[in-house]
Amino acid sequence: MKFSILANPEKYSVQEPIEHILKWCEANSHNLFVPHTLKPQIPDPEKSGNIIFVNSETEAVRQSEIVIAVGGDGTLLHTAHLIKEVDRPVLGINSGKLGFMANIQPDMIHHTLEQIVAKNYKIDERRMLKATSSGGNTYYALNEFLFTKKETSSMITLRADYDGEFINNYWADGLLVSTPTGSTAYNLSADGPIVMPSTPVMLLTPINPHTLTTRPLVLPDHNTLTIRSSESGKNTLFAYDGIIQPSETEFEVNIIKSDFSVRLIQLPEQNYFETLRNKLMWGMDRRKG
Repeated sequence: MKFSILANPEKYSVQEPIEHILKWCEANSHNLFVPHTLKPQIPDPEKSGNIIFVNSETEAVRQSEIVIAVGGDGTLLHTAHLIKEVDRPVLGINSGKLGFMANIQPDMIHHTLEQIVAKNYKIDERRMLKATSSGGNTYYALNEFLFTKKETSSMITLRADYDGEFINNYWADGLLVSTPTGSTAYNLSADGPIVMPSTPVMLLTPINPHTLTTRPLVLPDHNTLTIRSSESGKNTLFAYDGIIQPSETEFEVNIIKSDFSVRLIQLPEQNYFETLRNKLMWGMDRRKG
């Protein structure tokens, strides 16, 4: 089987998981495509015939059948944008802190890879959202789109319309438009709801709204949500999955479900509610130790 590996070479925590993957691939005669940026993380890179170095992450992905993303959810977000037009399942190995999407722990690497070769796994499909700006630019998000104030301490006013119908003018620090996958990210910190990843919705969550009666909304993702800034674009910061974009003069963004999705590999015994219990400590009672 052909695997590729993606990781942030500046993160020291990825070294040990990468070595586990290399040893397993070598012991089981599976090819591993590695971008040259990760070469410093490979001990004795010239000694293994199973390691194939390529010029870019994109080439590594295209040459492989399974993509292994080593790191935290940030690495998996990066991977999602890299593979959105390439149909490759992704295995997330968590070497970070929380790891909602990258939820395979390093001590499970060998077992998980064996299950993949045996085709004993399931696919968790995560749909992305698509945003088109008034300037004609297109953006994709697996977690969220962020609209917030830029270089000012004052609030901004953002207008939201859904399927051509006016929702509200939000006077707040900003707005989040999140996918169900992103419901446990920034959206959760902004008191938005948690939504199962397979649910066909998008979440509209105000950030620190001036009016306390303003609450998050859950909207079907098959119609268009439009966000407009009442101020010039230069005062509004727009970001997708944490990537900040240059301001546009006339600021208006139309958001709808994307045709792209990311296929995450899960073991048969894993499920979403188990992840919530383990990561968010649901049901934990400190009185019971």
